[in-house]
Amino acid sequence: MNHNNPILWQHEHVLVAGLGVSGKSAVAQCEHLGAMVSTFDAHAQATWNNERDIDWSSITIMVVSPVFAPTSELMQQAIAHHIRVMSEVELAWHIRVEHPDHSYAPWIGITGTNGKTTTTEMTAAMLQHAGLHAPAVGNIGVPVSQVVTDSSVDACVVELSSFQMHTTDSLRLRCAAITNLADDHLDWHGGFKQYAAAKAKVYHGVTDVLVYNADDKRVTALAMNAKPAPGCRTVGFTLHEPQSGQIGVVDGVIIDRSGLVSDEQGSALASISQFTHLCEPDGTVYPHLLADALCAMALALGYGIAVEDVVEALKSFSPGGHRIATVASLGAGEQSIRFIDDSKATNAHAALASLSSFADGQVVWIAGGLAKGSRFEDLIAQMHNKLSAVVVIGVDQEPMLHALAQEAPDIPVTRIATEPKGTVMERAVQAAGQYARGGQVVLMAPACASMDQFVSYADRGDQFAKAARTWVEAHGR
Repeated sequence: MNHNNPILWQHEHVLVAGLGVSGKSAVAQCEHLGAMVSTFDAHAQATWNNERDIDWSSITIMVVSPVFAPTSELMQQAIAHHIRVMSEVELAWHIRVEHPDHSYAPWIGITGTNGKTTTTEMTAAMLQHAGLHAPAVGNIGVPVSQVVTDSSVDACVVELSSFQMHTTDSLRLRCAAITNLADDHLDWHGGFKQYAAAKAKVYHGVTDVLVYNADDKRVTALAMNAKPAPGCRTVGFTLHEPQSGQIGVVDGVIIDRSGLVSDEQGSALASISQFTHLCEPDGTVYPHLLADALCAMALALGYGIAVEDVVEALKSFSPGGHRIATVASLGAGEQSIRFIDDSKATNAHAALASLSSFADGQVVWIAGGLAKGSRFEDLIAQMHNKLSAVVVIGVDQEPMLHALAQEAPDIPVTRIATEPKGTVMERAVQAAGQYARGGQVVLMAPACASMDQFVSYADRGDQFAKAARTWVEAHGR
């Protein structure tokens, strides 16, 4: 199959591997395009349930789920048979560009280690406030192939994972951003270099605005080495005073020196204090949410959305579930004990951003889970002063316990037994509640994946919220 010519789908035999939500959407689209479609899934009704039974002889394209790593037998077989492998995102992009009159909506793409979902939601909200039909799609939960052919859509705001980008090569986005980069999924990709290279694809050929995190050296390097389309503007965002070509913050005010709004001498966009969801009750700013907001503003302004719509959308925006959300509180005011769900903090980089939002000694931290080979010494060395106590959950506790013993031996730690699994979070909240004092927060930002003891990070967050409300009810009498 040639990147430069339309795919003649009626002559293609497509294997869709993995029948999750995006896989099912891919099947529907390929059938609509007239392709012959076969399927593979070890755990669902499919043409083949065993990889060894797949007849590769007539297959020309494989649309693959992120569940299959590059080193998996399925991927290796596809390569050995010279089969074109693509993600569901790549499939959707081909559908878009091959439409006869090229009338399908443009895309804004967001990737990065952390903050992708929040930035995607914020950007979509800004476009929607301006009156556009701009759904948030992709890795956020709605397959982009499901909406790409919807003629009512004005723009697709697409969250892109590194897994998806590994088998995506043709994107030429209208606006693109990388929120940040840290070690994550290195086992899947085979190392940081490969992980970063997958993320960097989002910048290739971007036409209007390339947005990068100017506070992240790795992202900055990718942005400076990118090959956008001629005339594309490059815009950095920073939590500090912005330089020319950047959006940043001066004395609590968001300042544009990117040239998106006015000249590069600087234009005040809004006071951070207007955006209550970006701050603690005492006004302390959540740095990672502010960074997400700045990134979304750069994308929306670069797309052509008016400053007024961007600011008003951000005022009314609230982060999606399981992102630094207060789910229960005992008491009121400065001496309350608040329970905060940040279950989306599934790696050390995200947990660091979450912990850094709070004052020294303020946090009773619930941490741990599936470590995915990660170590936590650097995280705890940097965040030691934030902690008053730690409760460790998960079946993979050694990395967290070792790091705490090494870097924070003075911090009290409770280890939660792995069984019975059904009461893990209830017992964790009980232990955290025993440590918590007025003015402190119980923060569930585990720095680990959830699948060892929970269905998903959302399930983990829901169980935390339920247990926290039960604890508050019992202790508020």
